[in-house]
Amino acid sequence: MKNIDLDKEVKRLVHQNRYEKGFVCAVDILMQLNYLTKKDYEDWRFGRVGYLEKVCNINLSKLTLINKLIRKHATELDLQSSWTAYNQFGKGVKRRLRFSKSGDKTIEDLYATHYVDKNRMIELKENKASR
Repeated sequence: MKNIDLDKEVKRLVHQNRYEKGFVCAVDILMQLNYLTKKDYEDWRFGRVGYLEKVCNINLSKLTLINKLIRKHATELDLQSSWTAYNQFGKGVKRRLRFSKSGDKTIEDLYATHYVDKNRMIELKENKASR
């Protein structure tokens, strides 16, 4: 996918996730773009894969671009950034999961940041409670 098309698609997905969930996160966008399968995501969450980038079906420069685009479009929507811990699922010790091979803090933080629309979250909770 060309960068301009990727930008449009990431923007669409940021808006969609904000509306449907009240927040946006990189892992969801990667799965919706089909660069990360649900199985590979689950393998990573259960600690069967060393780091998330290893199972993404796209090169590192595109992954970096996707993270930048998510942040750009989330900022345009005035969403609040919220760092989120990703810990291993399953039994035993719950270790912190890595997103990148390098483990660089800046890269890890970009992946782990969720962008939240607090007003939309309130609406979604009220809608769920009234059902």
